[in-house]
Amino acid sequence: MEGKVLQKFNVEQCCYYLQNKQFKTRYQRQPNNPYMSALLPCPRRNLHSSMRAHTTLSKYHQTPTHISKQTSFYCNASLSSATVPSLDKTDFLKLQNGSDIRGVAVPGVEGEPVSLPEPVTEAIAAAFGQWLLHKKNAGSRKLRVSVGHDSRISAPTLLEAVSRGLGVSGVDVVQFGLASTPAMFNSTLTEDESFLCPADGAIMITASHLPYNRNGFKFFTSEGGLGKVDIKNILERAADIYHNLSDENLTKSQREVSIKKVDYMAVYTSGLVNAVRKAAGDLEKPLEGFHIVVDAGNGAGGFFAAKVLEPLGAITSGSQFLEPDGMFPNHIPNPEDKTAMQAITKAVLDNKADLGIIFDTDVDRSAAVDSSGREFNRNRLIALLSAIVLEEHPGTTIVTDSVTSDGLTSFIEKKLGGKHHRFKRGYKNVIDEAIRLNSTGEETHLAIETSGHGALKENHWLDDGAYLMVKILNKLASARAAGEGSGSKVLTDLVEGLDEPKVALELRLKIDKNHSDLEGRDFREYGETVLQQVSNSIETNPNLKKASVNYEGIRVSGFGGWFLLRLSLHDPVLPLNIEAQSEDDAVKLGLVVANAVKEFNALDTSALSRLTHS
Repeated sequence: MEGKVLQKFNVEQCCYYLQNKQFKTRYQRQPNNPYMSALLPCPRRNLHSSMRAHTTLSKYHQTPTHISKQTSFYCNASLSSATVPSLDKTDFLKLQNGSDIRGVAVPGVEGEPVSLPEPVTEAIAAAFGQWLLHKKNAGSRKLRVSVGHDSRISAPTLLEAVSRGLGVSGVDVVQFGLASTPAMFNSTLTEDESFLCPADGAIMITASHLPYNRNGFKFFTSEGGLGKVDIKNILERAADIYHNLSDENLTKSQREVSIKKVDYMAVYTSGLVNAVRKAAGDLEKPLEGFHIVVDAGNGAGGFFAAKVLEPLGAITSGSQFLEPDGMFPNHIPNPEDKTAMQAITKAVLDNKADLGIIFDTDVDRSAAVDSSGREFNRNRLIALLSAIVLEEHPGTTIVTDSVTSDGLTSFIEKKLGGKHHRFKRGYKNVIDEAIRLNSTGEETHLAIETSGHGALKENHWLDDGAYLMVKILNKLASARAAGEGSGSKVLTDLVEGLDEPKVALELRLKIDKNHSDLEGRDFREYGETVLQQVSNSIETNPNLKKASVNYEGIRVSGFGGWFLLRLSLHDPVLPLNIEAQSEDDAVKLGLVVANAVKEFNALDTSALSRLTHS
């Protein structure tokens, strides 16, 4: 499978391995360690995968060196309902997380049973292949799907299960190995047959910043990431595939499947390098002399130091946690996490670096730190990218999620001369809204969430954390080339004048779905009733003003600040965001909500009570 000639290959008896040597060293010596269950040979339980290898050697002697030799085998990875755990369609639909699929892939955490075993994974992959064939109206044309993964410990097992499932649907498989989410989408756009591109579809195996035992899937075509409706369709198809195939028609579903391995990350990283060189007037090493440290959080983003920054001339000493380790031993790979941001800030200050860059696990989110230790994340990252984009496209609209600050609106509109369009939470919602605005004639070039998901029109509306950092590097490189300054002060000056709140809180008010107050109603209906009650209470308060344009929940200004109460996209929770210029004002805003919801007994307001009694 890795360029070697194989006489036999049986996936069921294949001992999966980790690319991460550090993980193997830590855990392989512990025979009873639950984390190794995802790596051991797959026993003949609950699976109806039978792969009989057929050597196809001489035909592939001329394969380019960056493509491992093809392995072809007959595959009937579909499942028999008589030999797998009992699951219904509802169980599959529970795996939907907006426009992603997520579940528990590794046992070992109490109260979190595995919900994404190999048979389920195979069915989901087969369903995506089926969906893609229908979407592309392929006819007799053979489609191919690229598959990559982040550093999670369950990734090797799920990679093979995905490949088997895709094989059942009749598509060819191109395995990228350790990759980033943006690279997977990019593979559907790249036109280079020597790298087996473009792919007709792509699957990224990831669960973003979630703990080590979780995993999941993101899906792409050349039109972008799939939406909620598509994910639901795929999961419904997967449930049918899982249940409807019997032993009898399993034998009829055998088909020859092609799997190849490609070093696609070389293509993706060269594109990032070329973008910076172009911005600096085609200088070979436009970042020469800059000291930039990278924190990959042991996710998939470690490539950025050696494959992007160093070819551009940057010094990367002091970079940390670049080695993939799916146990994430140092900190959560999440630019929103305080511990993670403290880690990259410390690295910048300890190494006297010009800039620090941090990525989440699958590199679709990022943040930065300047030489003084000032963070560019959340509202400040949005302000920085807005300043850069509005220099290039004066007057354009910046689309953000619903929890961005009033100070950011003032900064974008009054200082930068742009327009701020605040929309719903969810990176796909924000991106789709930007695309919609452009289709109506309202020019927009940036869609970005406070979480660090950011997409640019020039980059095919892909939420790409690495490309966001490239935009920042472009500014550094072009400013120095034009003699306009050197170092991260160039960036810091761009956000000068951003009014930031003294207090910023997010409280989560949980709905007890089993409480008698719901009277059999769905938690969403109950949550909407709560929102309506809060809205009604605002009408009689002269100190408060509801936002005239608001796409999600209730946004109210007052007491020098604002609050937003909304219903979570996926969970029985009403998140409450409060921003204010003092703790007293934050408490006043909290009291407004507390008084409005006090009659809703199914709502856990303990977090709100702690605020108002502080």
